[in-house]
Amino acid sequence: MSFQPALHAEWIKIRTLRSLVGSLAAVLLVTAALALLASTDETGTDSLSSMFFGVSFGQIAATAFGATAVSSEFQGGALRVTLAAVPDRLRWFAAKATAIAAPVLAVGLVTGVVTFLVGRAALGSGADRPTWSEGLRAALGCGVYLTLMALFAAGLAAVLRSGVATLSVLIPLLLIVSFVVGDLSGGVADFLPDRAGQVVLHSDWDGTLGPWTGLAVTALWSAAALLAGAWNVHRRDA
Repeated sequence: MSFQPALHAEWIKIRTLRSLVGSLAAVLLVTAALALLASTDETGTDSLSSMFFGVSFGQIAATAFGATAVSSEFQGGALRVTLAAVPDRLRWFAAKATAIAAPVLAVGLVTGVVTFLVGRAALGSGADRPTWSEGLRAALGCGVYLTLMALFAAGLAAVLRSGVATLSVLIPLLLIVSFVVGDLSGGVADFLPDRAGQVVLHSDWDGTLGPWTGLAVTALWSAAALLAGAWNVHRRDA
């Protein structure tokens, strides 16, 4: 089977699993809802960062999407059936990663735009609101960042072969470890995948990385996870 039919097959799997569709919906709903709650009209604060505060929680849904899409192949012998149709394991994994990235990017971009518009409206006309160019950069960065985190989770799930194990690693990393390490290690924590990628959601930044270099660091984490996942799929038995 060539790449295009393999990609089509993986897309069918994703859109027919309600848990995956629910995860994508949660990315938008959680992030936008928290934008409304977290936006502030106080001066002297990073209002753009306040708007996109919900991304810290929306990314959990994105990583759950990526992890579940891959880990479902390791349940009940599903991967053996898949490889019977697509014997080239690397081609299958590339199709799986593409089928994960495309919908997350689309939902992430919509989420970024909606979050900015909701947050800007919540701040009110008298507040120090971010500029439209800052909002466009953050909206684009939001889509790219969520996509990279979903792919990071997908690669890790291919290594661990378990959605539960993958999320057991990622959720503490994203919600606890990153903040604790950030308070104790100075600039080292700036290179963690979540902290690096979320620089694009700030109006001002003081660390080593800027908006696009931060996303580049997150992309390196995702690429490393995908390469490890591809190696694991290629070498281990189904």
